[in-house]
Amino acid sequence: MNKLRVNKGFAMERFSVLCIVILITGCQAAGKCGYENAGVQYILDSVIQQLFADKNKRFIYVEVAFFARWWRQQHDSMRHAVKGLVNQGRLEFILGGWSMDDEATTHYNAIIDEHSLGLEFLRQNFGDCGRPRVAWQIDPFGHSREQASLFAHMGYDGLFFGRVDYQDKFNRAITKSMEMVWQGSPNNLGPSSDLFSGVLYHGYNPPPGFCWDTLCTDDPIMDDEDMEGYNADQKTQDFLNYTKYQSMAYATDHLMMTMGSDFNYQNAHMWFKNMDKLISLVNAQQKKGSKVNLLYSTPSCYLYQLNRANKTWPTKSDDFFPYAHLPHAYWSGFYTSRPTLKGYVRQTNNFLQVCKQLDALAKLEDSDNSTLNIQVLKEAMGVAQHHDAVSGTEKQAVAYDYAMRLSRGNYECQKVVNDAYKKLFPKQKEVPPNQMFCNLLNISMCQATENNKQFTMTVYNPLGRAVSHWVRLPVIGKSYVITDPNGKSVPSQVLPISNVTKNIPERKGSLAENELIFQVVLPPLGFSTFFIKMSQQSIKKQRSVVGQIDKADISIKNQHLSLMFDGNTGMLKSMKNLNSGASIPLQQTFQYYIGHPGNSSVKRFQASGAYVFRPLTSASLDFQPTLKKKTLYVQGQLVQEIWQQFSPWVSQVVRLYDQAKYAELEWTVGPIPVSDGKGKEVITKYSTGLQTNGVFYTDANGREILKRVRNHRATWELKTSEPVAANYYPINSRVYINDNKTQFTVMTDRSQGGSSLQDGNIEVMLHRRLLYDDNLGVGEALNETGADGKGLIARGKHYLLLDTVQNSGALHREMGLRLYMAPSLSFTNSQMKQQEWSQKFYSNWSGLKSPLPDNVHMLTLEQWGGPTIRPSATQPFLVRFEHIYEKGENSALSKPVKFLAKDLFVPFSIKTMEELTLGANLPLADLKRLQWKTKDYTTDSEAMRRPIQAADNFTVILNPMEIRTFQVTLN
Repeated sequence: MNKLRVNKGFAMERFSVLCIVILITGCQAAGKCGYENAGVQYILDSVIQQLFADKNKRFIYVEVAFFARWWRQQHDSMRHAVKGLVNQGRLEFILGGWSMDDEATTHYNAIIDEHSLGLEFLRQNFGDCGRPRVAWQIDPFGHSREQASLFAHMGYDGLFFGRVDYQDKFNRAITKSMEMVWQGSPNNLGPSSDLFSGVLYHGYNPPPGFCWDTLCTDDPIMDDEDMEGYNADQKTQDFLNYTKYQSMAYATDHLMMTMGSDFNYQNAHMWFKNMDKLISLVNAQQKKGSKVNLLYSTPSCYLYQLNRANKTWPTKSDDFFPYAHLPHAYWSGFYTSRPTLKGYVRQTNNFLQVCKQLDALAKLEDSDNSTLNIQVLKEAMGVAQHHDAVSGTEKQAVAYDYAMRLSRGNYECQKVVNDAYKKLFPKQKEVPPNQMFCNLLNISMCQATENNKQFTMTVYNPLGRAVSHWVRLPVIGKSYVITDPNGKSVPSQVLPISNVTKNIPERKGSLAENELIFQVVLPPLGFSTFFIKMSQQSIKKQRSVVGQIDKADISIKNQHLSLMFDGNTGMLKSMKNLNSGASIPLQQTFQYYIGHPGNSSVKRFQASGAYVFRPLTSASLDFQPTLKKKTLYVQGQLVQEIWQQFSPWVSQVVRLYDQAKYAELEWTVGPIPVSDGKGKEVITKYSTGLQTNGVFYTDANGREILKRVRNHRATWELKTSEPVAANYYPINSRVYINDNKTQFTVMTDRSQGGSSLQDGNIEVMLHRRLLYDDNLGVGEALNETGADGKGLIARGKHYLLLDTVQNSGALHREMGLRLYMAPSLSFTNSQMKQQEWSQKFYSNWSGLKSPLPDNVHMLTLEQWGGPTIRPSATQPFLVRFEHIYEKGENSALSKPVKFLAKDLFVPFSIKTMEELTLGANLPLADLKRLQWKTKDYTTDSEAMRRPIQAADNFTVILNPMEIRTFQVTLN
């Protein structure tokens, strides 16, 4: 994209410099737009020729995934010429992520990975001149404070975005606070997370009447007075008038105008020719007293001029959710849209971390093709973070394409895991059997466990501490013998597979009638192999008793929790923590909203759709009360379950495992019926009786917790006629309420939307099926029809935690980590017994010499190119450590932590260790960010420049919520 800067001035007006930004953004490729007659390759072909032709022109480019695809097709001569444009600053990369990620439904781990992927591509191909200085989030639908914090630690000087709530934007415009210092982590990381941020005046579009693309209908500038249609004078005056109005919203004499939009610049000549005319006409007005000066520029140049203005800037410490562009158009529906894709993206991120870790621990080489295999999944995951991907706001065909790419990437990484085990397993030269993977365990389907009466299961733990994990395998038998890595018998339980699961269309062909359940204990950053064999003898302890709830209340409990269910309705009645004594009445229901159908003839009647959540009424509807006769209980020595049927298409299993400090609720919703012509949005509601005074808490991208207040915004007065949608917020991993004594927490397995619309209540939206497009870009209704065409069935899990406020921080932090970094299972059909296997292969192995501290997580471990490694140097690794607690969450675990990294790993020791920025594209010692003045302080560009201590001890110190990134070489 391009920018023009203009020195402008009207009588008595206060502006002198205007930057016009020419950009490409929005639907650059697949996205929401599907298969359009457009493409980034044509944009780049066209723009670059224009840049070659005129040294005054500028253009910025944002998403690396699509640039990389074009770049790989170019000859060396073109690459060399493009590098020249980059070195001259005329083609500038901003943002530099693999994609422009969504900010509501993405997990911080995936955000960091996809930006590191894009930034590394730019570093390798363009060096320091290709390093973006500005983040550019012009299209995501609301903005996360955590994203700002991450950008600050990646080394960006500023951030610009396009979408803020219409009421917020109006307030900012009249107070000249469209640009601010955004405090990304005011309570934990402080000024090091501050990021200068600006709201664009007209989104990512040009001023009205000034779009000169083949896709636009605006008149070109006609500057020949002898021609019919001469309009140069009017165009000039219209532009100056618009500039005057825009200047009233900003605090300096510098303005930025975006010139471009979705799919623009496939014929760049049309744009540049008209902009050249506009620049000439506007600047010619200076002879008549105008102080407006217009020129091509870039966001980084604009930001630099703002910094030089030496202004005192306002601050912001909350986020920009939810976003509404009109009174009835709150974009809080996409928090839940396409729930199965959201779940798949989260699971795939989990497996990508496993894949990278095992590749590093086994030190696989390029000859093993591991780098290429991992790259396939990295790129698929990078694109999946796009604001029209994991968000669920793409066309159905595009959603299928994202899922296909993730599936291909998973397959390639399965090869890597298999190759890694072949190097890590053998004690001598014996070759271990190939691993098999089961991708459909969530619907109790796995060929490896169904087709073999005897098999091995290897479980890898990607966490830096030992964990226990519950395994559920679909099997055909009723009795099994399980042996652990040390030859000891593992207790197990066999349960029948429910009819709800058996009737899922995707299970067609499955032989399994039962599930085998047992617990495994896994070493830190390591694996354990278990040996499983069907038994012909009935094992009494494995049996499960199934019965029907009948009148009398029934409870299920273990050593830590107790859940009570009503004997008349079968519904959850209360929950108690047996350790702390915390107890609450707890009713859970499933309900649904009718999606508003909208009315295209009346603009204010906005339909509920992929983006927008607009219920027809503020009251959610109950299902028919048929629960009692369909509620079953299952009792056994390891797990107790309650099977609930709320309607023919909504069911749930409540589970309480032995020794678990959480209750697991596995919900199944769909196919949502629409034969009545009404779209439906399904929620589950938890009612606790806690006195919460309108306050609830949600996480930001899986990291810091933000306080939410019903019907309230921190920086402006909220007025709304949509009391439900206006109070919905993104829930990436957890939502909780408390009364300052007792805390009730709901953990999720994917991103969802939710709220607390009444005191003591939490509601979370699970699934949506709608019949009308919300007319915001998708071009089709959010109507997922599933494998059989009858409607998509979505299945997921909630995990309920109950404890004192003081104890709850440790509970939800540990649970959040275990959910997104869950152990990975693989299988072989080996007939070897444990003793024979252990003679040939390691069956219990850890990659760490000692576990990491309880408040430390190794966020990243992978083989890496690295910004400072010479070609002759040893292949470096990229390692990130993070402190997973906020200040004040736990009296012991919220403190700074220190540990030694040099001899942490078993397969290797660390030789050198250099700290990098979070995006891993610059040594931290070389980072120099712009400083900004606020009314209370000046931001500290040195706050992050704290290189690791002396190289002879490799001590790492982490403060609460801190992530530190290191490039290491090995001995």
